[in-house]
Amino acid sequence: MPEQEKSSGLNDLGRKLLGLFVKLDPAENTPVSTAPANASMPASAPSPGPSAPSPRPAAPVISPTAEGSVDTKFMEHFAALLEKANQPGPDYFEFRDMLRNLSNLNLNEDQQYQAAWASFKAMAGGANAPAVSVLTNTANQYLTALNNDHDGFVKTADSMLTERVGGLQNEQKQLLSDNESIARQIAELQQKINANNERLSKIKDEIDEQSVKIAQSKNNYEATLAVVTGQIKRDISKIETYLK
Repeated sequence: MPEQEKSSGLNDLGRKLLGLFVKLDPAENTPVSTAPANASMPASAPSPGPSAPSPRPAAPVISPTAEGSVDTKFMEHFAALLEKANQPGPDYFEFRDMLRNLSNLNLNEDQQYQAAWASFKAMAGGANAPAVSVLTNTANQYLTALNNDHDGFVKTADSMLTERVGGLQNEQKQLLSDNESIARQIAELQQKINANNERLSKIKDEIDEQSVKIAQSKNNYEATLAVVTGQIKRDISKIETYLK
């Protein structure tokens, strides 16, 4: 399956196949965006010529879409895939290459296809050239290869989504649950703090009250003790005086 972390490592044929659908930067062999918005089917943008080219409906649209944008590494992956599926002998790709080479000429779309077909038949053997159905059949075979790759990629992407995003969603739920539990504990602790503060306020009043009571009781004790001990001491003194 194609991954954005990997490049396909194209050989000359792969780069040629890639060039059939996108214009390659000669310095880096990377796709560049050059295409009209009304393109009817993918094709490569031509090399600049001395004269202004006519409109090319077959040029590629390499631009961001609402859901994504063309990725160089995926384009390389598709080129490698098509290279692997390439049929022996002249077929759709050779025809596409001829269309690309005609794109600089001042020909309308119909003329481009007619001229490419004439060149293709000449290359394929003239009178023994294959029928037009060879082009559509081989093109459909490449579409089948791409569709199969797409099915596998979607399955892999969905599996990765379930594994990675699903795991993150489970972690998200657990963290939210933990936060709710912690919030409840904080609320309970705050209630306990409030209750403790209320009790502390009452304890202060009770301390003042008990301190006054205890101090008064102590004073009363001392005063009473002084009366009792004083009486006893007076009795002792009188006993010693009167009972000799």
